[in-house]
Amino acid sequence: MSEEFVLKSGDCAAKCIKKRHLCSKKVRAECVQERLSVLQPYQASFIQLAKDYDALKFGEFTLKSGRVSPYFFNAGVLCSGSALAQLGRCYADCIVASGLEFDILFGPAYKGIPLAAVTAAALFEHHGIDTPFAYNRKEKKAHGEGGQLVGAPLAGRVLIIDDVMTAGTAASEVIEMIVEAGASPVGIAIGLDRQEAVHGALSAGQSLSARYGLQVLSIVTFADLVAHLASDSRTTSDLRTAMADYRERYGAKQEAGDDS
Repeated sequence: MSEEFVLKSGDCAAKCIKKRHLCSKKVRAECVQERLSVLQPYQASFIQLAKDYDALKFGEFTLKSGRVSPYFFNAGVLCSGSALAQLGRCYADCIVASGLEFDILFGPAYKGIPLAAVTAAALFEHHGIDTPFAYNRKEKKAHGEGGQLVGAPLAGRVLIIDDVMTAGTAASEVIEMIVEAGASPVGIAIGLDRQEAVHGALSAGQSLSARYGLQVLSIVTFADLVAHLASDSRTTSDLRTAMADYRERYGAKQEAGDDS
């Protein structure tokens, strides 16, 4: 399902961002069910994993941008062997499903480092793909092996692994670092794409794709979370309203490749 939609509470149904029309309650239910029906197993596993470990929380959270969000995702609390193994498989399954070709994984310091490591392990264990990975230090090391890059030599087609994308500022810095090292960034794989407008009508992912010509892969998106909450009878009307209002205020209004 390519359309993104936002649920309204009460009698109002869904607003289909791409088609820009208001749907009846019956159509809303059909839209939600359709999106849920096309969720891949790794997407459902990711959402459940995030909820089980409180990596995905709902409430009021002030982001670095200053925006007050009704939800927050923190991959840092997925810090047990079991959680990391499950998380790595979600990333690996998402990457393989995309068909993207790459030569090496890159984990930006700091959260991207363990993510790249567990993804590399999962790609080998579950898909038979033996992929090298590298990562960076926040500061260059003046002693020992020195430098800022660690791990496999950074060369060829690079797939960046990170947790969440909001503004895309950190991702841009990593992309420039990879280019300076002589490698070619071809994609970014993230756990959650918040799909927030940061450059006019475009989300950070759409902007990075347009600027650098790379592919942004996300295990789940904001729209997936909305659909999941809509299917859960325990979701309060206040949360549905908060999610809808946030999407209406900050959500990207233009789909990639949509000129309408």
